[in-house]
Amino acid sequence: MTDTPTLLIIWHSRTGTAQAMAQAAADAAVGECAVRLMAADDAQPADMLAASGYLFVCPENLASMTGAMKEFFDRCYYPVLGRIEGRPFALMIAAGSDGEGAVRQIERIATGWRLKRIAESLIVCTHAQTPEEIAAPKVLDDAALAPCRELGTMFGAGLAMGIF
Repeated sequence: MTDTPTLLIIWHSRTGTAQAMAQAAADAAVGECAVRLMAADDAQPADMLAASGYLFVCPENLASMTGAMKEFFDRCYYPVLGRIEGRPFALMIAAGSDGEGAVRQIERIATGWRLKRIAESLIVCTHAQTPEEIAAPKVLDDAALAPCRELGTMFGAGLAMGIF
């Protein structure tokens, strides 16, 4: 870990929703602490070890986290196990309905890593229910992104002040 607290935001998105959520949180956290925004496909154990805290962001597909996010956790879980205990994390899920399946999966992984949850998991619901709506690119309005920005600001400030 570096002397400057670093928030690592790891995201995966198929339709743009989760990516927009991650970007909103990152933009809000900048200036509070160092921020690294990384696609789940690119994140490695060394990135986890170098960070002070983690924000995981992905869509829920078929009541699960996406495959790319699962692959990230599979790739990084054992190499960092026992080496990141007590670090703070938060979670944001983009969902067409409830998002709770993905939340449960990722929170269970975070429990295995013994991370400290610093906020309730944030679920942004798009209400996409038809195959066409689900697959379509999405643009979130300011009201939908506001909680993402709030979480980014709070997380960044908490890291900077040493609260987390």
